[in-house]
Amino acid sequence: MPSASAPRPDHARHRDDYLIAVAGLLGGLTLLALGLTNGDPLPGLPRWPAVPALVALSGAELLRRTHPQTALLIGTPALVVDTLTGGLIASIVMFTDLVYSAVLYGSPAAARRIPRITELLTVLATIVPLAVIQRPEALLIGVVIAFVTVAPAWTAVLIRNHRDTAETAELRAEQTALLAEMDRREAVIAERARMARELHDLVANHLSAIAIHSTAALSIDEPAAGREALTVIRENSVQGLAEMRRMIGLLRDAGAESAPAAAPTLDGLDALLRQARTAAAAVGPDGTGEHAGPAGEDPGLEFRLRDERPPQAPPLPAPVELAAYRIVQEAVTNALKHAAPGEVVVELSRTAPAGGRSALRVEVVSPLGGRPGPRAPGSGAGLIGMRERVALLGGEFEAGPSPAEADADGPGGAGRKVWRVRAVLPVEEGSGS
Repeated sequence: MPSASAPRPDHARHRDDYLIAVAGLLGGLTLLALGLTNGDPLPGLPRWPAVPALVALSGAELLRRTHPQTALLIGTPALVVDTLTGGLIASIVMFTDLVYSAVLYGSPAAARRIPRITELLTVLATIVPLAVIQRPEALLIGVVIAFVTVAPAWTAVLIRNHRDTAETAELRAEQTALLAEMDRREAVIAERARMARELHDLVANHLSAIAIHSTAALSIDEPAAGREALTVIRENSVQGLAEMRRMIGLLRDAGAESAPAAAPTLDGLDALLRQARTAAAAVGPDGTGEHAGPAGEDPGLEFRLRDERPPQAPPLPAPVELAAYRIVQEAVTNALKHAAPGEVVVELSRTAPAGGRSALRVEVVSPLGGRPGPRAPGSGAGLIGMRERVALLGGEFEAGPSPAEADADGPGGAGRKVWRVRAVLPVEEGSGS
């Protein structure tokens, strides 16, 4: 059921115009037949021209909505003829409606000009008869003209302004709703991207360790080494499931009052690198696990943390520290999958503040080898996630191979190329927590 404020359909509007035209015509003919006119015709004029004038005004009413200005042009001479032949109330009423419709439904220019024209006509109809007749009764002519022209014109102006204001408000409301919907969609997309990054960073490291140790366990025949690999697999499985359960719990109980889980910090990098050394020891130098022994014995890959941050540096904001930890975590995981035997160096440094801002520099350099394939499968989303994290903080990120001559004494050894992951994360001084 349509609401009361809904616009009426076009066929209903046209039907109203027909009713107005028919009612005006029948009413005028009835008044004329009963002799109820406004006065006598001018001397020498018959009364019958009032009928064609009445028909013309009734026909103009059919155009009041579709061609309002044309209807007014037709109705004006018809009203003059009607007035000269005595005049009918029905004709005057229909003419006032034509003036009203020309302002309300006409063009913006017509809506501005017609009220001014009616005011000018009213002034002339007041001054000229008064000057000619020189009797106070002449003022009544101006009053009648004002009633017939100025009153409907300005009534239409008020209604048109109110209608335009309502349409503008409705359009603004629609635009606001559209912008709100766009913001909601962008927020949903951003939240999905954030959830994807978090899930990847939480689980990918554990799954990579599981895949690497599974490869080692399947490739060796030593019971002790196999048990050690299975122990590491179990630990990573339990940790991965626990983190996955925590993430799912947060998603399900987003509105519940629960203590937030502590985000990892850079203080946990030592434990992260110990896990990486254990995983590297399980697969050995060639990635098959055949020469793998106890952790730290000929691991093939060695991990070293070089923290060059000033000891008295203020604490980092939580988002910066979390992003830095996740970048190192993903870079170390990629090194376990792809790096050639050698040393993987994780370096942290902090630049001096300039303009109230310093920066945390995170760099992970690993030997770049010619392996035929990764030690463990991956989703390919690691670099994308690191780049997104840095972009959200307004920092700089680059990852790729470095020329051999620039890294002759680097982790890969003399003359070896390296894979370098570098991130610069801006830090607002005084924003640490």
